[in-house]
Amino acid sequence: MQRYESYKPSGIQWVEKIPSHWGTQRAKWLFNRMERPVRPEDDVVTAFRDGQVTLRTNRRTEGFTNAIQEHGYQGIRKGDLVIHAMDAFAGAIGVSDSDGKSTPVYAACVPRGEYPVNSYYYAYLLRYMAHSGYIESLSKGIRERSTDFRFAEFRELPLPIPDKDEQDRIVTFLDQKTAEIDAAIAKKERLIELLQEKRKTQISKAVTKGLRLDVMLKSSGSLAIGSIPAHWEARRLKHATKRIYDCKNRTPDYFPDGEFFVVRTTNVKKGRLVMEGALYTDAKGFSEWTQKGLPKAGELVITREAPAGEVALLPAGFVGCLGQRTMGIVPDEQQVLGKFLLYFLQSDAFDQYVTCQGSGSTVTHLRVGQVFDIPLAFPPTTKEQQEIVDYLEEEERRTDLVVQQELRAIRSLRQLKAVVIASTVSGQLRV
Repeated sequence: MQRYESYKPSGIQWVEKIPSHWGTQRAKWLFNRMERPVRPEDDVVTAFRDGQVTLRTNRRTEGFTNAIQEHGYQGIRKGDLVIHAMDAFAGAIGVSDSDGKSTPVYAACVPRGEYPVNSYYYAYLLRYMAHSGYIESLSKGIRERSTDFRFAEFRELPLPIPDKDEQDRIVTFLDQKTAEIDAAIAKKERLIELLQEKRKTQISKAVTKGLRLDVMLKSSGSLAIGSIPAHWEARRLKHATKRIYDCKNRTPDYFPDGEFFVVRTTNVKKGRLVMEGALYTDAKGFSEWTQKGLPKAGELVITREAPAGEVALLPAGFVGCLGQRTMGIVPDEQQVLGKFLLYFLQSDAFDQYVTCQGSGSTVTHLRVGQVFDIPLAFPPTTKEQQEIVDYLEEEERRTDLVVQQELRAIRSLRQLKAVVIASTVSGQLRV
């Protein structure tokens, strides 16, 4: 790639200059909006934020709101430039690979024929404008507190017009280059998945079989746990804790003076407490229930739903309370260390228990009694428990170092992809 020989002012707000031989024109002279009737055989087409516009059934069928009556639905055809008015700011713009139908919030655009137009080039261009924040700023300037980008706004946008063969070359280059970058990202994401699976396997083995290979085994009495070392103990969770308390499906109304944090299910992820969210203050004193339910550092929190079975250890210096759909666990550290219990509740044995409660499929809600009856196995001495905890913490540290390295590489690849697209569609570099 190299730069063009000469440039000129673009007259376009989001790009300062374009190659001298490029033209500019408002989108209404490049594209028409099509409003076609729906055919009986048409299935729903969805514009996804990654730029793919395809039949919904080609990607996934869950997580969508389906209309009971399809008022205003329109026909979409393969090759249409499709703009999702409410999601365009996030990149939901692309060329449809299928015939189908969509809601009226979509704009299906086709070239007018008066100017050279490769719809795939303009899909790349519009997605670059979206990811740069320009589309969001434009739509918010038109409608307060809105991110809508409708055809009425699109048609007035001035857009660059490279020669048709240049548009074709840019599309071919970007298809190939972005596919290479996406493949590299997918490879790194898969490596992260494998590292996380390996970590889960290490945890599961250590908290049910220990660290010694030559130990005699016995039945734990639980199908979820299986065999355990002969000298280990097997108990229900309620018999190895000082207390298990429920948030009673509400956030406490009162709390001591000062700032405090409310633990919600979204804060409990993969064995860790993610301290993201607002701090609260309340000077009203605190109720009897809150006095009984205030969690302390070293205690565990487990989610009852959304999702069920996530667990975290409250860190040193924690000041806060449990939010809705969470429970607190106070381990009896004379029997089992809190960190050992944390690892056990991240193991396959616990996952198997949760699955069994759902009659073969993972439950979406853990009842209080089910949490009380979680089967547990552990060494009889806290010294051996601590050895297992130390081993797992070291393995976790090593895994995290590699994961963070791969995440940094993924961020760099995504930045490279954005730069390559931006520089080519805006004419700053020549293909």
